[in-house]
Amino acid sequence: MRDLNAPELADASAALREAIDRCGYYPDVVTDSLAIAIASEPIRAFMLQHEPTFDRDEVRRHITILALTPTRLIVGHTDEHAADELIRAPYASTSTEAIPLQRVNAVVVNRVVPNPAGYASGKSDPAVAGGGEVVLTIGWGMVNRIDLEPAVCADPNCEADHGYTGSVAADDISLRISAAADGPAGIHQVLEFAQALSFATSR
Repeated sequence: MRDLNAPELADASAALREAIDRCGYYPDVVTDSLAIAIASEPIRAFMLQHEPTFDRDEVRRHITILALTPTRLIVGHTDEHAADELIRAPYASTSTEAIPLQRVNAVVVNRVVPNPAGYASGKSDPAVAGGGEVVLTIGWGMVNRIDLEPAVCADPNCEADHGYTGSVAADDISLRISAAADGPAGIHQVLEFAQALSFATSR
């Protein structure tokens, strides 16, 4: 992991633009839509996920970008669409959301680490070398998920209705990054971003 106070993290705006260009997915559209939300703030950290999906015999592409500024978390989505009755040519739709850091109330990282017996902290990460995946879930109170299930008692023969029990969890955005689909760099990127966001929201 990087030192969050390292000089190279002071402003990663150029690195973000390079990553968008390498992705090759409407880079000017993606960059301009993000620029509105970023509003000239420096970028402390970012992550990018490009997800092609198959729609019958066509491929639809989707890109999600998370960017961390000194004051906000920026979430950007861009999708492409085929021509339809209203728009006669293929088109892209973009959305951005800017969340003040004080609103972020959950940063959850779930990791799958292959061959944990060979894991050595600070050395080559088996989650990268041998596959693995990371699921990053961030909550800021906009979307809550309610999981309900029938409540039961300790008596296995009881047939009474005990109502329901459940839990409420913040689930505004959840991204799954795997070494198989996103490559080793994708695993490193999501872990570094999660560390930077956790650090920024801990103060």
